[in-house]
Amino acid sequence: MTKDLQIEMTSAPEVVGPTAGSPNSLVSTRSYSLVGAPANAPARPAATPWRRRALWVGLALAGAVAVWLFFAEPWSSSAGSVVVETVAPGPISRVLAVNGRIAALHSVAVRSTVAGTLVEPMAEEGDVVAQGAILARLDDTPQQAVLREVVAALDQGVVSQQRAADAVSRAEALGSNVSRVTLDDARRALELADREVGRLRALVDQTRFQLTKFSIAAPIAGTVLTRSVEPGQVVDLSTPLFTVADLSDLIVETDVDESYATQIRPGMAAVLQLTGETRTLDGAVSFAAPVVDADTGGLAVKIAFAEPQQAPVGLTVTANVIVDRQAAAISAPRSAIVSSNPGHAVFVLADGRARLVPVTVIDWPADRLVVTDGLKAGDKLIVDANGLTDGQTVTVAGR
Repeated sequence: MTKDLQIEMTSAPEVVGPTAGSPNSLVSTRSYSLVGAPANAPARPAATPWRRRALWVGLALAGAVAVWLFFAEPWSSSAGSVVVETVAPGPISRVLAVNGRIAALHSVAVRSTVAGTLVEPMAEEGDVVAQGAILARLDDTPQQAVLREVVAALDQGVVSQQRAADAVSRAEALGSNVSRVTLDDARRALELADREVGRLRALVDQTRFQLTKFSIAAPIAGTVLTRSVEPGQVVDLSTPLFTVADLSDLIVETDVDESYATQIRPGMAAVLQLTGETRTLDGAVSFAAPVVDADTGGLAVKIAFAEPQQAPVGLTVTANVIVDRQAAAISAPRSAIVSSNPGHAVFVLADGRARLVPVTVIDWPADRLVVTDGLKAGDKLIVDANGLTDGQTVTVAGR
């Protein structure tokens, strides 16, 4: 390291003029400045050819980087390659897929109308019974005793009635030999006897009818699906005994979420598939409940088979209800649709970039949704919008 050396020197005053000491003489001073050169200062090297070549190479590389930055725009996001499909109208169906279970259209839960103790024999599950067939009996001993009692009372009433009738006949036969009061009393006694006999006969009929309730009969012809009681069990009016169903007419019972309740109507076609089978069966919606279950938020729906089927009650069935069919409609994969504010949007490929396009769709639980506005035939739709941004540079896979 070198330092500049600077020294200032001032001489004694010097008399300038004609003579020294003269009044007209001038007095001045002289100053001197000495600056030393840096010690060991290196000499500037001369430019060499290899340095000039390195400079030109560096400038060329810098230019290439600038051109790449201009066209590649590495600061912008890139999704790499994307898969596109060309938008084209085509036939499409809106299908609501639900799971249901086989049920009998006509099924009755059988209960007793009187309390009592069950006795053997009883029908078994799987028995095919006719309408009116006896499924079970209750111990009717007490009711039989009541019947005998009212029958005996009726017999006694009939005897009393006959006696009263005989008394009237005798009084009328005597004519004027019997007082008017006696004849009227006889006639009133007969009238009372007739009424009593009528009351007792009605009581006998009622008791006999009540006795029939101790035999549990099948309300419809069909198959015994369940038996919930055993012989010797005491039952009352609330105890479930049997379930009898007509298996010749089967349906599918299911629930539809309330979100689609307004779009389900009787008569809609359906494609049914029973669990464990590969074949599909035709059917149609036969019933849609007029109310939505407030607890479950489901709408009860019944689907009838186009042809009679034989299947176990309770078997799971996959049902595809065809809500709408269109001969020519534009659709898009659900993976291509994103939520936007407001509504929905898709990305289409334009000039090597993903462009966000607002669309109107019919939201439906399906892999593809019907697009009613925003897309046109020939648009290049990006089928997977995950991670894309508007204006992002993309390339088409396979190109």
